[in-house]
Amino acid sequence: MKLKQALGIATLACVTTAAHAQSAGSIYVTTGWFHLAPQSSSQPLRETNVGGSPVNITVPNSGASAGDGDTVGFTAGYFITDHIATQFDIGIPPQFDLKGTGAFAQYGKIGSAKQWSPTLLLKYYFNQPQAKFRPYLGIGVSRIWFTDEHITNGTFQNNVLHGPTTVTTDSSWEPVFNAGFTYAFTDHWFAGFSISYLPLSTTAKLNTTASTPVGPLTVQSETKIRLNPIVTYVNLGYRF
Repeated sequence: MKLKQALGIATLACVTTAAHAQSAGSIYVTTGWFHLAPQSSSQPLRETNVGGSPVNITVPNSGASAGDGDTVGFTAGYFITDHIATQFDIGIPPQFDLKGTGAFAQYGKIGSAKQWSPTLLLKYYFNQPQAKFRPYLGIGVSRIWFTDEHITNGTFQNNVLHGPTTVTTDSSWEPVFNAGFTYAFTDHWFAGFSISYLPLSTTAKLNTTASTPVGPLTVQSETKIRLNPIVTYVNLGYRF
């Protein structure tokens, strides 16, 4: 009788483990910390329109680079099979500081913007569903756009742009390349780490009302900024 009870308990434990493993049909959520490290560079600032007339005037040796950003992130995922899962990522938009380079380096921080980048991933998990440690590779797509774009350096605005300036940026769809792992503490709780790369660039368009001896003059200019961020994500998750 004792042997039968022991076998029964062991069987129940195996069934319970299988039910909550990272297997087909299971759902999970995570929260954690995103760190975005842009590998940034930019083209020189180029004036494209002055007073309504098209021009093509490049400011030599000018440029900008973006600093790092940190934010809280959230994900939700679903295992389609024992090894294939789909995942949606989103975070509170981090703020990036834009610093001058080349001839603009003397101004330090010249502006800032917040980045939105909700992402959809398709991931392949290695090892068996019941394994505690499961590495994975993923690929996906992210929708990128920016808000709260501002020139924050008054000296740069007056000396270089010659007047009040507003900034807009392009939005785009970008591929995401992802790798990481999870480690299960219990049937439900796990921790994870991932690293992603986004080949991201955007065009910043500046609209300036320049002060001249004959009155205000509208000047439009732009620069293409390559961000190409490497994104790490440390997280804690719960599996249903």
